[in-house]
Amino acid sequence: MKTQYTRTSSRCIWCEFVNKIEGTCAPSRMTKKFFESVPFCKNFFGGIMKKNIVRIGTVFACLALSVIALSCSKQGTAKEETTRTVIDHDDERVDIPANVKRVVVTDVWPLPSVITVFLGSPDRLVGIPPASIGAAKAGLLGELFPSYLHIDSHFFANDTLNVEEVFALKPDVVFTTAHRLQQKEAIKKAGLAALAVSVNKWDYNILDTYDGWIDLLGQVFPENDKKDAVSAYSRKVYETIQSRVSSLSESDRKKVLFLVVCNEKTIVTSGKRFFGQFWCDAVGAKNVAEEVGAENSNAVINMEQIYKWNPDIILITNFTSQTADDLYNNRTANYDWSPIKAVQNRTVYKMPLGTYRSYTPSADTPVTLYWIAKKVYPELFGDIDVEKEVKAYFKDMYNIDLTDEQINRMYNQDSKGAAGTRGA
Repeated sequence: MKTQYTRTSSRCIWCEFVNKIEGTCAPSRMTKKFFESVPFCKNFFGGIMKKNIVRIGTVFACLALSVIALSCSKQGTAKEETTRTVIDHDDERVDIPANVKRVVVTDVWPLPSVITVFLGSPDRLVGIPPASIGAAKAGLLGELFPSYLHIDSHFFANDTLNVEEVFALKPDVVFTTAHRLQQKEAIKKAGLAALAVSVNKWDYNILDTYDGWIDLLGQVFPENDKKDAVSAYSRKVYETIQSRVSSLSESDRKKVLFLVVCNEKTIVTSGKRFFGQFWCDAVGAKNVAEEVGAENSNAVINMEQIYKWNPDIILITNFTSQTADDLYNNRTANYDWSPIKAVQNRTVYKMPLGTYRSYTPSADTPVTLYWIAKKVYPELFGDIDVEKEVKAYFKDMYNIDLTDEQINRMYNQDSKGAAGTRGA
């Protein structure tokens, strides 16, 4: 599918006029014809000036040309203001409308929630992934912004993008996953502005990744730029935590296992190349699966490895329906969790779900840092009131007022938190 564009000629209107008269852009010849043909000019300048008429006329023409050229320049500037050039996470320069009103997000699941919180409304979103809607239903976003639940999502199903359906939504901008070059090219060939968003450009450092996302959104929506404020708050939280855990000895560091996915067939954790590594490093813990080389959600493990690692803490994401009670009561077929220290000590926790699933970068990222730190080292962070911090953060950064009941649900998740992760 191709979109036809009508482009206004970039030629100067002065040259267009001259060309119609003479077939060339030669002011001196046109001026000679003009002055020689107008009686006023002949009478006014007289015989003495006649031999210099062309020269004088040329001066007048040049002055006129300068004025018209300046006018053209101003017109060109006005046209340029209707578009803006941004740099996406593929380091590609992309021209977008100066005023972006319609946005589609193809497959970057957390991003629609970030855009909604960033803008204070989902009104500019016209298409988002099904999994993003699932998270909003299970978390707080759908409650805070009810219209979010009705955004179109039918263009993406079974990990397949229908570009024609995206085109039909008439987006000004399409956000798509970085490095999926074939998908991005298909979007561009449809005549749409495609902006790449990366999840691993910053080596799964969640703070850097979230800063990168906010930076890109600040380019697209400069009137809502929140990068500096959000980044400053995140860094403050990070530094506070680091100052308290930096003196921990190697033997005092808690061993943490992330369960990204856990069902009767598969257990997926976070190795060194996924977000779990950042969370562990940020709060001074050990990622027991750091030795696993597989990247992203490809880090499939078995119970024998978990027995060997024997983690002190288990953190379960909202990309799986498993809960702490499931592990405590051995309700997952084919696995016996009872020998694990974290199960015996009842230090298994389901990760929060506020505006999005907190394992990934999201608007919840800074306060998730506090939550994890307090779960791993309660003795070091007993003075941190997480609920108070959450309230203040969302109010100050995004002008969102959260109730005590909403915060309670945010930090007490059940199996429903995984809704929609299979694209439904």
